[in-house]
Amino acid sequence: MAGKQMTEDEVVAELRSGMTIGIGGWGSRRKPMSLVRAILRSDLRELTVVSYGGPDVGMLCAAGKVSRLIYGFVSLDSVALDPYFRAARQAGELESIEYDEGMLYWGLYAAACRLPFLPTRVGLGSDVVHGNPALRTVTSPYDGEELVAMPAIRLDAALVHLNRADQFGNAQYLGPDIYFDDVFCMAADKAYVSCEQLVATEELLNGAHPATLRISRALVRGVVLAPNGAHFTSCATDYDRDERLQLEYVRSASEPDGWAGFSARYLAGNEASYQAAIGAAARSAQDPFPPTHPRRQ
Repeated sequence: MAGKQMTEDEVVAELRSGMTIGIGGWGSRRKPMSLVRAILRSDLRELTVVSYGGPDVGMLCAAGKVSRLIYGFVSLDSVALDPYFRAARQAGELESIEYDEGMLYWGLYAAACRLPFLPTRVGLGSDVVHGNPALRTVTSPYDGEELVAMPAIRLDAALVHLNRADQFGNAQYLGPDIYFDDVFCMAADKAYVSCEQLVATEELLNGAHPATLRISRALVRGVVLAPNGAHFTSCATDYDRDERLQLEYVRSASEPDGWAGFSARYLAGNEASYQAAIGAAARSAQDPFPPTHPRRQ
């Protein structure tokens, strides 16, 4: 079998403006941020983004890449709401479709099963239905019960980040949760996996339970080796969330030209530039006497 290894920029080169793109992870946990950063560097526009959102959604909104958002929430976990998403939502800069978390999963699963919808009780009697007038109900042919017909959320592409993968696209998570990354891949025409480590196939089960190997090569179009690729979100068990940089990101939203400043500091170059910039920022944060301090003069 031929290997499927790609770079972030090669993945983005296969995407097109106007696509529906699903982004795995959960809030500010194990997001495929190196792939998101590659989209930020690109000329892609008018995207429909599907996500249990975190800074992936916030950054893409800040950069004007999103025209339509389908989501269960957009949270940074330790910060309740992503500020750039909130600003775009309040300004009416995007079409917003908000579902219950379970409904979002059910819509992705319907797409994975190649079904037009799946019935559910979730949403009945709640503002989720009132806030989504396009939702329809169906009547069970067995007992006459009225159910919500959750429409399939079909993806043109899915982007996910896992701890380990082989060159063929088999991928493994080592943290506490898969975060529906496998369902995102099944719901997509093309799925791309970035990973912390690229290993031989036989190493995927060394010291790990077989249940952690949830993404099959049959689902995957391309594999990207991206050490620290989920930063600044967490990637358990490899690293925790970078709370310092996340807070800097949040604070930038309240500053004049804050996004432009944050982008210039961290996102202006390629992925190697980003990793160098966050390394320098971390060293500066740990240094009680940075270069501009009087003790250094």
